[in-house]
Amino acid sequence: MLLDLVIRDGRIVTESNVFDGSIGIQNGKITQISATIGESANRVVDAGGKLVLPGLIDGHTHMEMPFMGTVSSDDFYQGTVAAACGGVTTIVDFAVQPRGETILNTYKTWRQKADPKVCVDYGLHMIIRDFNTTNLAQIRPLIGEGVTSFKLFMAYKKELYLDDGAIYSIMEEAVRHGGIIGLHCENADLIECFAAKLLSEGKVKAEYHAKSRPPLVEAESVQRGIRLAEMSGSPMYVVHMSTGLARDEIKEAADKGLPVYSETCPHYLTFTEEAYRQPNGNRYIMSPPLRSDEDRAKLWQGLASGFIKTVASDHVCFNSKQKNQSDFTKVPNGVIGTEVILPILYSAGVAKGIIPLTRLVQVTSYNPAKLFGLYPRKGSIAVGSDADIVLLDPHKKVRLSLDNLHSNIDYSIYEDVSVTGYPIMTISRGEIIHEDGKFIGRRGRGEFVKGKPFQTKRPDL
Repeated sequence: MLLDLVIRDGRIVTESNVFDGSIGIQNGKITQISATIGESANRVVDAGGKLVLPGLIDGHTHMEMPFMGTVSSDDFYQGTVAAACGGVTTIVDFAVQPRGETILNTYKTWRQKADPKVCVDYGLHMIIRDFNTTNLAQIRPLIGEGVTSFKLFMAYKKELYLDDGAIYSIMEEAVRHGGIIGLHCENADLIECFAAKLLSEGKVKAEYHAKSRPPLVEAESVQRGIRLAEMSGSPMYVVHMSTGLARDEIKEAADKGLPVYSETCPHYLTFTEEAYRQPNGNRYIMSPPLRSDEDRAKLWQGLASGFIKTVASDHVCFNSKQKNQSDFTKVPNGVIGTEVILPILYSAGVAKGIIPLTRLVQVTSYNPAKLFGLYPRKGSIAVGSDADIVLLDPHKKVRLSLDNLHSNIDYSIYEDVSVTGYPIMTISRGEIIHEDGKFIGRRGRGEFVKGKPFQTKRPDL
């Protein structure tokens, strides 16, 4: 039989094992994994001992996001070009419900925006802003459409905030139908109080963004979210966790057997709050903010021990003009990230002996696939799974500069960060879409991937 593609002589990494072998691909699926493959193929890629990993699933992106009076600068095309060049073969983006709109109509709108543009496969989370009986009743049919995860905000009081009663009610309804709740955990009332005090004192620079959202603001909301999830019986996923205090709350809940999971992001693993004191400190404003070196170390420890379950980008970028605002409360929150997840985790984590290769695969592919109902189609190198694969050269040195990244933005917050270990090829459903830093895929080739609801209340990780 003539195969479409063979990857020969690679160092294959799964969520549980590392071994030498070859992979055969036919009709977008992995059909063979063995020491050698004798069949002919339309193309043979000689991996030459390089690492062969499952394509990443970036479970937290915001393409074309309307936010704080503007729209993020990466659309679904440019954002997924960047994703592909970073070894990401699936994103899970956030559909943002406009005020007064239903969540089903919001889903249709996001599909219409994304389908003609995406270069990699994608799924959707739903951000619920309007809590009412209509939207509550639409949770079940939305899960039927393949949107199984719902993001709720304890922060951004004038933009996205929901009160505890609304969060509890949505949790209770979602869990009935196999959904999971993602929570942005920051105390909105305290942030408003602290920010107002700082502004009244003339403290408007970027460094005061972090001071307006101290670590306890996150930790308190994580603890409150855990209690709401416990009362409702819902699994909960804490997005973009930034502090050691929040990490400790998650660990305590998990140790009690509660289905509580957490995600962190490459910027929290790379930078500290000292970045806000730079001349272009506004460019580093995201929420939660960057933290201390001690917090950063505790996040790495959480990854090493396995109770931080995923690393995702929270990719929502804005150009320098959008970021150049008169005070920190007006700066649109967000940074690039989807293209740097893999090189940051490999260079700063695996290469330094902090996490093993299998943990890298768990937090970037296997665990997101399980949490968002994409497994076994996505998330592993296995016969029958989609041929979503990334080849990583562990010796390739790259500076994460504007010139080397692919987002629609005029700077890189990673400009001074150099890594050793970089993706050199990305394969999506058997098609090579990125090779040696160049995107060679097609606009609109990506497919919407339906998430499957949980059959039990606990995602099996």
